[in-house]
Amino acid sequence: MADTEHVALAELGVGDAPAGLLLSTEAHWNQNEADWRFFLSRGIVFGVRDGKQLVATATLLPYSAGNAWISMVLVTAAWRRRGIATRLVDACLNAAAKLGLTTWLDATPAGAGVYGPLGFTPTLQLRRLRLQVPAKGGTPRPLSACTPGDFIVRDQQAMGFDRSLLLTEFAGRSRSRVVSSGDAVALVRDGRTARQIGPLLAESHQSALGLVDAIVRSGPGGAIAVAGIATAIVIGLWFAFYLLVFLPRSA
Repeated sequence: MADTEHVALAELGVGDAPAGLLLSTEAHWNQNEADWRFFLSRGIVFGVRDGKQLVATATLLPYSAGNAWISMVLVTAAWRRRGIATRLVDACLNAAAKLGLTTWLDATPAGAGVYGPLGFTPTLQLRRLRLQVPAKGGTPRPLSACTPGDFIVRDQQAMGFDRSLLLTEFAGRSRSRVVSSGDAVALVRDGRTARQIGPLLAESHQSALGLVDAIVRSGPGGAIAVAGIATAIVIGLWFAFYLLVFLPRSA
């Protein structure tokens, strides 16, 4: 592993959204530029540059009640395996500590090796699903509108803390909608290459899958991205890219 102690970390701003989008696109993630602008304006985002090129990022998004979420940990291919992701996550953890925040994060299996040594413990396994061609036949369940306020209440009950900052942003976009069917409710919004379903909250896997089916059949056509937690009531976190959710690291 090359020495990276000399590599400078910088705090990024909203003007870095296009460069961040290049990184997440390289990783085949579904974030769009609006997502990046939100994180850069409402969170604390650290990055590494190679000249003018942004080559790595990590984001700390503060929530209420002393919680924060680390995400957008990205390193361009040529700069991986140099310890840069660890340094960026450390920067987020230090920023969280100064603010008195408990940190959570989600990660791919490849990222698990970075977070375990930093004191995080895995707690949930997620599944990433992408639908290109929806099934045909049968009658889908009817969809009803749900207010963002009611959705935020259910999300807080499921997650244990308030994520209204993020939910309000995503639900307020022009092509977003919050829909329900029976006991299941979900946020649907545009991603970079696919419509995004998530978070999805339901009392059972059956009702969750019924809502996904109804959303897909309601249109418009195109690819659908869905994230799912294997065993919990909450199905979907935000971006449908992650396979592990980590508990806050030990004090």
